Amino acid sequence: MIKSALEKAEILVEALPYIKEFSGKRVVIKYGGAAMQDCGLKQKVMQDIVLMKYVGMHPIVVHGGGPDINDMLKRLDIKSSFIDGLRVTDQETMEIVEMVLGGKVNKEIVTGLNASGGKAIGISGKDGGLLEAQAIDDTGKMGFVGEVCHVNPQIIETLIDNGYIPVIAPIGIDNEQQSYNINADLVAAALAVALKADKLVLLTDVPGLLQDPKDLESLISILKVSQVSDYVANGTISGGMIPKVKCCVEAVTGGVGRTHIIDGRVPHSILLEIFTDEGVGTMVINE
Repeated sequence: MIKSALEKAEILVEALPYIKEFSGKRVVIKYGGAAMQDCGLKQKVMQDIVLMKYVGMHPIVVHGGGPDINDMLKRLDIKSSFIDGLRVTDQETMEIVEMVLGGKVNKEIVTGLNASGGKAIGISGKDGGLLEAQAIDDTGKMGFVGEVCHVNPQIIETLIDNGYIPVIAPIGIDNEQQSYNINADLVAAALAVALKADKLVLLTDVPGLLQDPKDLESLISILKVSQVSDYVANGTISGGMIPKVKCCVEAVTGGVGRTHIIDGRVPHSILLEIFTDEGVGTMVINE
């Protein structure tokens, strides 16, 4: 019992410098992957985010929801197709995407955070003109898949100032009031820059960037922006890791202090990355 209590005390002491450093700072968290689908992991992520809020940090959550969208489209017998990993989104699909992300998924996360002792409010990029969007593809092949062209963070500032944890569905809108389905990683990076966040954390289903994908011990703990082009050229950064690293690079070159790609399958991975010396993923820095 005494040993266990001492171990807990030592953990708190190790975390103290990080709590002091990041108190009052903003951290944008892109929430997705297995951490959203596994009930046990989901609860731990909620606890991590609420703990961050209670120790003085300001977490902002951006979420995906691909599996839930797939499930609803299947139930409605609407077929999906993808180009370069992005869902082709016609008007019918866009309506389903908005319903699932802005309704079901968003409110489930809000409910989980509130149940863990936090105060969360869920919005989409359409609320308060948060995310102005445009089509990502001029040819129309992608339909209503969008990219962020402007962020108006006022509504997020208001929520933070009043003690709430903002939970954001990645849906934007253009001047014609057309909705767009936007990749959650892109939204998280754009928000992190606009909010002058100190950290951007991407929860993924991989340990981070690996030198050798077959060797879990080959984790690259620190990735410099200056190394990215070489790693892309030699194939170290490939596939689904390319857009994630690209988002991290855009964030740190846009003024975000640090960005992290971490394994959301590891329980309490957010706390391990932020509050311990070792960390559990790849940190991208602007060097």
